Amino acid sequence: MLFALAMFGIGLAAVGEAWSTATQREREEELIQIGQAYVRAIGTYYMQAPGTAKAYPPALQDLVEDRRFVGVRRHLRKIYRDPVGKDAEWGLVKAADGGIAGVYSLSEKVTLRRQPLLLPGAAPVMGGRYADWKFVYVAAP
Repeated sequence: MLFALAMFGIGLAAVGEAWSTATQREREEELIQIGQAYVRAIGTYYMQAPGTAKAYPPALQDLVEDRRFVGVRRHLRKIYRDPVGKDAEWGLVKAADGGIAGVYSLSEKVTLRRQPLLLPGAAPVMGGRYADWKFVYVAAP
C-alpha cells in the first residue's frame, strides 16, 4: 500500500513537471512571436520616416500611434505584454539616435530553446536566459 502511494506521488510530480515544461514552451513560443512583431513594427516605423532622415521610435506607444503623418499610422495593434516576465514591461534596446531599436524580456528564467533564432530583419537572438534574447531591428545598409 505504501509503495503504491509513493508511486502515485512520483507520477503526479512527473505530470506536474511535464505540464510546467509545456506551459513554459508555449510562453517561449509566444515571446518569439511577439518579439518578431516588435522587430517588424520598429522596421516599418524606421523605413516609413517622412523625409530622408530615418529615426527609431522614441517610445513603444509610437508604434501603436505614429503621429508623424497627417493620419495616424499603426505599426502594432497594441503594446504586447511580456509572456514570460512577471511584469508587462519590456527591456528596451536603445538605438544610436536614442530611439528604440528593440525589446527584450526582463525575465531571468532559463530558456528551453538552446539554438539561436534567426528572424528576418533582426539581429540573431540567442542566450541562456530570456533577458538575453534581444529582439532588435537591423536596418538594411
